[in-house]
Amino acid sequence: MKVYIKGVRMNKYDYLIVGSGLFGSVFAYEAKKKGYKCLVLEKRAHIGGNIYTEKRDNINIHIYGAHIFHTSDKNVWNYINQFADFNNYINSPVANFKGKLFNLPFNMNTFYQIWGEKASTPEKAKNVINSQKLIIDKPKNLEEQALSLIGNDVYELLIKGYTEKQWGRSAEDLPPDIIKRIPVRYKFDNNYFNDSYQGIPMGGYTQIIEKMLNNIDVELETDFNKNRSYYCSLAEKVVYTGTLDSYFDFCYGNLDYRSVRFEEKKLDISNFQGVAVMNFTEREIPYTRIIEHKHFEYNECPATWISYEYPVDYKITSEPYYPINDRTNMELYNRYLLLAKAENNLILGGRLAEYRYYDMDKTIASALKFWL
Repeated sequence: MKVYIKGVRMNKYDYLIVGSGLFGSVFAYEAKKKGYKCLVLEKRAHIGGNIYTEKRDNINIHIYGAHIFHTSDKNVWNYINQFADFNNYINSPVANFKGKLFNLPFNMNTFYQIWGEKASTPEKAKNVINSQKLIIDKPKNLEEQALSLIGNDVYELLIKGYTEKQWGRSAEDLPPDIIKRIPVRYKFDNNYFNDSYQGIPMGGYTQIIEKMLNNIDVELETDFNKNRSYYCSLAEKVVYTGTLDSYFDFCYGNLDYRSVRFEEKKLDISNFQGVAVMNFTEREIPYTRIIEHKHFEYNECPATWISYEYPVDYKITSEPYYPINDRTNMELYNRYLLLAKAENNLILGGRLAEYRYYDMDKTIASALKFWL
């Protein structure tokens, strides 16, 4: 991978790609295969966006939170496997409520842990849940929506506190469509995803982006929006993966996001919590999850690395993670989108530019549609 020295330029490019995350890197890789010349600009000091991993003590650390690749799209699975070998990791997180542990997603193990013999069969579990459901035609908020889908006990133990921490507001003040459905399995199955393919790249995600961007010009620690006119002059078209409001200098106002602050610790023990992902669902604990990274890949290292994930206001970190897709924000985004559509040389892609949460497979598929 070639990284530019500031001030040194080559001839004009076909594509200027803003962001070296998964969308930008897949787009650049496919463009290069077609013979197009690309320059990738990256605001951070490293490539890879939020899937960036960093090796410490022979453990691949997911710096920006847990990333488990999962998909039912065989073409996408085959595509990503050309860049790395994937293990057979199955995401089976555990929820911790005041020291009591529950399996996720909600399944027969969970129900038995909550209700014991009262939920020892699928029929019994259904009866308990149905007896607790709130009967309401049009839920006014997230709390009413959740209670109408799963009942009181599961909601109070495993949903309410976690969700309020995640979004920074009471469940009664959150829109109901944040929880459109709650996956419930009446079988003993702790596999969080229903997809056909699932795993973690052995050796981490950074290697994937390095291979995608091999022999493509990259400039790190470069804020495109601070010198937009100049950078746009370098290419025929711009592929933009950043926040759309910043592209237009916030002329209509700011889009809202929730952010995450990560706190990493090395522990001189071989196994801290016995699982890669543990959710902490009580409201009083400020973090939502602890990630123990060595469990994503088989590792006998005598030490371990963990990350605490603290949901915070976007203004604290200036790192947008989760778009707040309420009516006000979507109306604002659509106003910006009209401006973007008026620029014929502008291509938007990825979760920030499109103001939606994408899983990794959907991000890849979105970038590939421009070329396949």
